[in-house]
Amino acid sequence: MNQRSENSEPFILFEVAGTTYGVRSRHVQQLEMIEYITPVPNAAPFVEGVVFSRGQVIPAISLRARFGFPKIPYDLRTRLVVVQSAGRNIGLIVDAAREFTTIPRAAIQAPGDSIAELSGSYLEGIASLGERMVLILRLDEVAAQVEVVAMARAGALPVEGASQ
Repeated sequence: MNQRSENSEPFILFEVAGTTYGVRSRHVQQLEMIEYITPVPNAAPFVEGVVFSRGQVIPAISLRARFGFPKIPYDLRTRLVVVQSAGRNIGLIVDAAREFTTIPRAAIQAPGDSIAELSGSYLEGIASLGERMVLILRLDEVAAQVEVVAMARAGALPVEGASQ
């Protein structure tokens, strides 16, 4: 491994409500246009339903709804970012996704306590790329919340706090 690759990591960047987010590219299975989402009864408000992607049925999560932003109609830029976390595939519905970049590890800072309180446990760090800020997501937390809500809906856990 060369010096450059040891000090940086590839990310897929996407937009949600005018903010740029990033996930490590090793977790991304594919990017797709939104075709059809099958609604699921009694799903959490941020679960749009399920999609059929490359032979698998996967949950489709609206990051807009998950992060408390108003929903908007899908358009030609809307993408499904299929990620793997905690051994399962999840589709993240984002406003736009088409950028692949390498972020130096030194550019990623831990979120401050006040930001962590506002964002919950989803935020791993904040990267500064020139004039642009990129919020780095902690996918295991997004996946864990999906699991908690699914278990709560099945009656295995109380729903309280899971649908926030």
